[in-house]
Amino acid sequence: MPQINTGADISAYTNTIWEDAMLLARENSVMSALVKVFNDQNGIAARKNNKYGGATINQVTETDDLTSQAFTPSADQTLTPYEYGAQYFITDVRRETDIYNVMNDAATDLGQALGVKVDAALAGLFSSFTGGSAVGTASNMSFALFYSALSKMRRAVAPRPWTCVLSPEQWACMGTSIAPGVTMTNSPYIQDELVKQFFVANVSGVDVFVDANISAGTSVYGGMFSPIALALDWRRAPRIEAQRDASRRGDELNLSAVYAYGVWRPQYGIYIQCQGTALA
Repeated sequence: MPQINTGADISAYTNTIWEDAMLLARENSVMSALVKVFNDQNGIAARKNNKYGGATINQVTETDDLTSQAFTPSADQTLTPYEYGAQYFITDVRRETDIYNVMNDAATDLGQALGVKVDAALAGLFSSFTGGSAVGTASNMSFALFYSALSKMRRAVAPRPWTCVLSPEQWACMGTSIAPGVTMTNSPYIQDELVKQFFVANVSGVDVFVDANISAGTSVYGGMFSPIALALDWRRAPRIEAQRDASRRGDELNLSAVYAYGVWRPQYGIYIQCQGTALA
């Protein structure tokens, strides 16, 4: 006779072993508040933008007749929406036995998981920036790389405000460079500000954010950019729907959303490539 696994098999443990229902520690979604967001359309039609070539200013003499130049848009970037989803199935026995409000916890976790998905996807686009690069592949993140990116943002004539997003390890390397005797940063005020605002700071007019959804590694991409460098296009806002499955004696929690993401004006972003490993 086949073995049937039931709740009675673990009844002896229900009072002594508590399920760890603490939600997974996930970084809040940083990127979605820093980029261009569209929410004016439904469906899955692609969104495209165009760009103009710009005029050429020529020297003319007093009697020259100006000649018209082309002012025609050309296709630039495309955002293609897709549907995303996830599900938890919670049995009646689980819900009735669980010491936690498992349905609410599961719904919260689904929402947080989507936030991480979107955040990591946007941060993963830094390497697609075309405004320039600040590369120190074999080096740790430094103020030299930061100001290299800053100078390239100015050269790209990127519209403000400017934001820099780094991994925790990249930001830690910048933090450890703030020490007595370090050239340029040997200022008690600067040192106090960095310690006080470890996770969010403003350096030379650039807001700096730390995003743990950027993976650690020996070659990590951070980014400095204008909001319009990247775009998030919500076509259907995230929703969670419960569906009863009587034959299975439980409920489905179904999360779904439709959105697109991608580079939008990549010339207004600079990628910062360097070491991103944990410090000893």
